[in-house]
Amino acid sequence: MRVPRTRGAVSGAIIALLGAWGALIPFVGPAFGYSIGPDDAWHWTNGRLWLSILPGAVAVVGGLMLMLSARRPTASFGALLGVLAGSWFVVGPTVSQLWNDGVSQTGTVHGSDTLQVFELLGYFLAPGVLIVSFAAAALGRLSVRSVRDIELAEGAPVAETGTGTASAATSGRYRRRSRLARRDRGATTARSDPAVDDR
Repeated sequence: MRVPRTRGAVSGAIIALLGAWGALIPFVGPAFGYSIGPDDAWHWTNGRLWLSILPGAVAVVGGLMLMLSARRPTASFGALLGVLAGSWFVVGPTVSQLWNDGVSQTGTVHGSDTLQVFELLGYFLAPGVLIVSFAAAALGRLSVRSVRDIELAEGAPVAETGTGTASAATSGRYRRRSRLARRDRGATTARSDPAVDDR
């Protein structure tokens, strides 16, 4: 079923931006004294590939799908990619101990205690939690079929044939059905009312 692009536009854009941040901050941050792992900018490591670039790229793809798609299944899949990418940002540093001899593959956290907290938040936890939040909210909105969605789906053929505006034609059909239903209910009530029969 088709959905308005505005349904996931804002969430998709935010998810894509957060994914780009998560993928690029390990390479740009060291230039400003904000680093985890190697403290020189644009230094490639396997840890940055698996824990930053991969989830960041998945989040960007999912956000763009959510933002641009007018089809419910495609937009929902984009939101699901966002949930998976955000979750990996959060749990990836811990899970990486499984293949890195019990040590997180993120690398050494640099700076003062306060800076280390902000580095961990900015590199992994904050982007992950925000991406999951926006993606989950988008999934919730996409799981609900509103009247506007039904009108858009039923009115699509009208718009393609050029015989009128889809929303106007569909609204006219709903009004006619509503009038007929009220008239039928009134007739049924009149037939079943003893006072009407006595008259």
